[in-house]
Amino acid sequence: MNIGRINRVGVIGSGTMGSQIAMVCALAGYPVVLHDIEESSLDKARKSLKGHMDRRIKKGKLTEAQVEEAFQLLHFSTSLNDFKEVDLVIEAIIEKLGVKRELFAQLDQICPKHCILATNSSTIVSSKIADVTDRPEAVCNIHFFNPALVMDLVEVVKGPHTSDLTVDTAYQFVESIHKTPVLLQKEISGFVANRILGKLVDEAVFLLENGYATHEEIDLVCTKALNHPIGPFVLMDLTGIDVNYYVRQQRYEESGNEADRPARIVEEKVSKGELGRKTGKGFYSYQS
Repeated sequence: MNIGRINRVGVIGSGTMGSQIAMVCALAGYPVVLHDIEESSLDKARKSLKGHMDRRIKKGKLTEAQVEEAFQLLHFSTSLNDFKEVDLVIEAIIEKLGVKRELFAQLDQICPKHCILATNSSTIVSSKIADVTDRPEAVCNIHFFNPALVMDLVEVVKGPHTSDLTVDTAYQFVESIHKTPVLLQKEISGFVANRILGKLVDEAVFLLENGYATHEEIDLVCTKALNHPIGPFVLMDLTGIDVNYYVRQQRYEESGNEADRPARIVEEKVSKGELGRKTGKGFYSYQS
């Protein structure tokens, strides 16, 4: 199950997004290298993915043979040298521009010249990264939604530097892993979904901070009146409150507009380490 020149995939960052993106690719038949700098992070990812797959087997969504085959295709690594033969890299690390630029410069030296270098970020557009490589035409955004194992849509974004061949290949690749791609012909921070969602989250935080309603009540309104599957505070806990913080901080650094700074309550949560489900507490509390 591979298309064109993509035969082997590399994913960098073994957190919730990266590990699930890697499994999506492996389930579609692609050999995948999942990289993280810490072996302990890879162990955590392996355990998490096994839990997800076991639940799917119990529900009859996958067979044991399918899951076993996917894990055989999935290689966990702490060495970027294992990316010497990949045809597509999807980066899913922390939302910090400097860290991403440093990584892409390294990948440019390691990966084959034909390899597409993509970032999963919806905040940092690829034009802010492509210039550190000698292959700007092969750099783009391929943005999955959390949780990647469940969410169907993927945004493929063409920067001013990105070639038609790159986005065409990326688009076909997304189809080949049984996802629905949407192509943005021009880049804009947040793309489509998160620009719309961001307005909702900002308003929800405003209402909470100013005492109009509790976070539970705001979530209830969104689910019962707007028919959303989950409320904005449950969603922030799911994706990670730190993600919201880094997105807003990046936006503030770019614009200098005080209105773009992370919300006070978000800063407080991050400073306390209350990042949502992954830490056991965010706006809600979670049992391990």
